[in-house]
Amino acid sequence: MASGTERRRRWRRRAWIAGAAALVVLVAATGFGAWFGSDQAIKVVHYGTSNARVLAVRGDMVTLEQTPQTGKPGTYWLEWSGAYSLLGDVESRAPGRVTRKVLRGSTPSAGTPGYFGNVPPGDPEVAWGIGYTEIMVPTELGPAPAWYVPGRGDTWVVAVHGQNGRRKAELKILPVVHELGLPFLDISYRNDEGAPPSPDGLLHLGDTEWRDLEAALRQARTMGARRFVLYGTSMGGQIVGQFLSSSPLATTVERVVLDAPMIDVRMTAEQGAGNFHLPAFLADLSRQVVRWRTGVDTDRLSLIRYPPKIRPPLLLIHTVPDADDPIQSSRDLVTTGRRLGWEIQFEPFSRGGHTEAWNVDRARYDRLVREFLSPARNVR
Repeated sequence: MASGTERRRRWRRRAWIAGAAALVVLVAATGFGAWFGSDQAIKVVHYGTSNARVLAVRGDMVTLEQTPQTGKPGTYWLEWSGAYSLLGDVESRAPGRVTRKVLRGSTPSAGTPGYFGNVPPGDPEVAWGIGYTEIMVPTELGPAPAWYVPGRGDTWVVAVHGQNGRRKAELKILPVVHELGLPFLDISYRNDEGAPPSPDGLLHLGDTEWRDLEAALRQARTMGARRFVLYGTSMGGQIVGQFLSSSPLATTVERVVLDAPMIDVRMTAEQGAGNFHLPAFLADLSRQVVRWRTGVDTDRLSLIRYPPKIRPPLLLIHTVPDADDPIQSSRDLVTTGRRLGWEIQFEPFSRGGHTEAWNVDRARYDRLVREFLSPARNVR
C-alpha cells in the first residue's frame, strides 16, 4: 500500500502532466487560430460554387429556397450555366421559400442550381449591354487583363475590386459612368484569375497591389487619359489609398469613390476575429503571422493613422451592418479628414452587408455617384 508521500507524488505528477497537456492544446489552438486568421486576410481563393436553388417559376416570378443570402432585401443577381437574372426585392415569403421578380436577363427553370450574389454577372456587355474591349496591362509581374469601355474626354474612371474578388464586382457603377460619358477601365491585379500571381502566391492587402493600379494608369495614359477618378471597393479601397500614398501618378487623380473600403487592417482583423467568436488577442497574433508570411507591416496599412499624401475629394459609402470592414473605420477616416482639411462626403446606408449599398438602395447609390462624378465630365 502506497504511503501518503507516494500518493502526493503521483498526484503532483498527474497534475503536471495534465497541465502540460492543457498548455500544449492551448498553444496549438492559439497557433491554429492565428494561422486561420492570417489565411482569411491573405490566402488567394477563387470562388464559383452554387448557393441557391430555384423551387418554382411563374411568369417573371422566381421562387428560391430561402437561405441567409436569398432572403436578404434588395436587388441581387442569380447566375447559372452561363445565364443570369437580375432579381428584385422579395415579393413574398413562405416557410423555406422566397419569391422575387426577374428585372433583367433570363428566367431560370425550376430545379436550377445557381449562385445568388451581390455582383453583376459576366462582363459589361453581359451585365448591362454596354460594349467594351479587353486590354492587357503590362504590370511588373506580367500582363493583367482589364475591361475598357470608351467614353468622351480624357478623364477616366478606373475601378479596383476587393479581396479575392473579380472585375465584375465593379460593374455596379458602370451604368452611371457610361451615362456621364466617362471612359471606364475595370482592372485586375496580381493573383486574380487571368493575372500573374504574386511571387509568394499571397495577397498583400494593398501593400504591393497598388503598383498594378499604377501600371493600369500608365497604360491608360498611352491611350489618351490625362486625369482619373478612382473607384475602389473593400480591399480595393486600401489599394487606392496606398496608390495615393506612394505613386507619382497620384497627382493625376481628380476624385475618389470608395465603397466599404478596408481603411484600417487592424480594425478589419479585430472584427474578423469577432465574427468567428475568437478572442481579440488572436487578431493581433494573426497580423503578426501575416507579417511573417508576407513581410507586410499591417500597422502601416491604416489610412486613419497614415493618411495618403495626395487627398482628392472623396465620396465614402459604407453600410452600417457591414460585418467585414467595420463602418467605424469610415467614421474615423472622416474625423481624420476633418483635421486635415480633406474633403470627404460620407454616406452611410442603414441596411446591407459588405459592399451591398447599391443592392439595398440602387436609386440613392446611383444618384450619389452621378452627382459626385458630374464635375469630372468637365475636366479635359
